[in-house]
Parts: sequence; C-alpha cells; structure tokens
Amino acid sequence: MGKFEKISQHIWIMHAEHDTDRPIIAAIAGERRTLMLDGGNSALHVQQFKEYLVTQGVRLPDLVVLTHWHWDHSFGVHAWNIPIISHAETAKVLTDLKKIEWSVSALVSLSVEEIINNESMGHILKEYGDPSSIEIAVPDIIFQKNLVIDLGGVKCEVLHVGGDHASDSCFVYVNEDKVLFLGDALAPSVYGGPRKYTSTSFLKLTSIMNQFNAEIFIESHGVPTERNQFLEEIGAWEKLAQLVGNYENNSDFILNELRGYSPEIMKDLEISLGYFLEGLKGK
Repeated sequence: MGKFEKISQHIWIMHAEHDTDRPIIAAIAGERRTLMLDGGNSALHVQQFKEYLVTQGVRLPDLVVLTHWHWDHSFGVHAWNIPIISHAETAKVLTDLKKIEWSVSALVSLSVEEIINNESMGHILKEYGDPSSIEIAVPDIIFQKNLVIDLGGVKCEVLHVGGDHASDSCFVYVNEDKVLFLGDALAPSVYGGPRKYTSTSFLKLTSIMNQFNAEIFIESHGVPTERNQFLEEIGAWEKLAQLVGNYENNSDFILNELRGYSPEIMKDLEISLGYFLEGLKGK
C-alpha cells in the first residue's frame, strides 16, 4: 500500500512507488468537482487511491487529466470511469495502444520496436502479472496547447510543453494552491533509443516552469518540493545544460566547471552529462 498525503488546501496525493514504477497521482478538489491528475498505472493503483480519498471525505474525481501517454500514467485511467482529458498526441498514442491484444509477446514486440523498453516491460509484468488484463481507455476531451479547468474556487491550468521525455508532456498548475505538477517533462527520453537530453529543450522547459508563481513543485517520480529547494536543485541541471550547449563534447571542462556540488549531486550530474552528450548526436 502506498503512502498518502494532503499537501495543500485542495490537493491529496498518493506518493510514487518505484517497485513497479508508479508515479505520483493526485486529486484536486474544488467546490463543484474533483480533478484527478494522471490515471495511475493499473486498476489496483487506482483502487488504493480511491479508498484513501473515501477515508478523507474527499469527493471522488469527476474528471481526469493525463500529463502524457506513458503506461505508468495512463494504464489505470479506465478504472476511474470518468471523462479523460489529454493532449491530442496523448490521445493518438492511446488510440493506437487500444488496438493491441495484450500478452507477454505483445510487450516484447513493443520493446523491440522501442515504443517501451525492457525496464518498463518488467515493471508492467510485476504490476499486472498477466498482461492480458491491461485495458486502455481513450481520452474524451482533447486539447492542443492549453486549457483551464474550473473546479469551483480552484482553477487548474494545463499546458502542453513537450520535451525529451515525451513530446506530449504537459504541466498542470493549481493556481489557488500555487502547486506546479511537472509530470515527467524534465526527465530524459526513455523510449526510442538510448536515454538522452537536449540542452535547448531542457532549458526551454525550465524557462516555462519559472513563469509560474509556484511554491511547491512536483515531479511524478519524486516528492513534492518547496520552491527554494527545488530551484536550487534544478539549477545544477540548468548549469549542466548551458555548459553542454556552449562546450558540447568537452566533458572534462564541463565536469570541472560543476565542481563544488555535493558528491551525490555530482554523481547524478555525471550520469546526466552522458544523456546530454547522447543528445548531441542528433544535431
């Protein structure tokens, strides 16, 4: 059973669980309706969060919005049985996935085609056991750029931002609570070949992120983080992206310029440098 938390006046979350790659999912409750953020990775994931919301006396979601199509964010959405909101590209991918007759061999084929990867296949099998129980739901409400969802005293802005991780990635900002859900947009690509970052794409995302007056930032596989701490942490990756943009493959110089960060952060930056260098190959 996952860990649950009320993080602000209108927002309840189920924390990420890395064992089967469950992302954070959230309920945002206004006076008239509740919005679910991301659909969960399975019906079991959904059921556990539903049970928590009932114990908290929170109105169950009336709508659900997807931050992007990846399985861990969307494969559980059918279990809510409520209208689904997504970007047009998210809807297109899920429409294609709905045609699949799910089995181990189908997952292997998707991995070979680099639509998913072997790590995701392992997580799916661990979450589901029998992949034939996978059910895909197709979005009902589709947008291209952005939309605002009024829940009654609470407004949520959904903004398509793209990025390396998934071209359909969206941010969701809860205005009254000053909470910005980043989805996985700031993460490297995970499908379609080696993991990679591109410096221009990453810096574009952080520029958009900084336009919001957020006090809490939430990445789907992280933990809710207060503004000052989050901006300090992401600042190291912004500096890395800027250095790669300016000096490209000069790894020794780039790493020397990053000295001063803690050993733990330096270890992560070195890994990310590899992703940025991979991104240079497409130039």
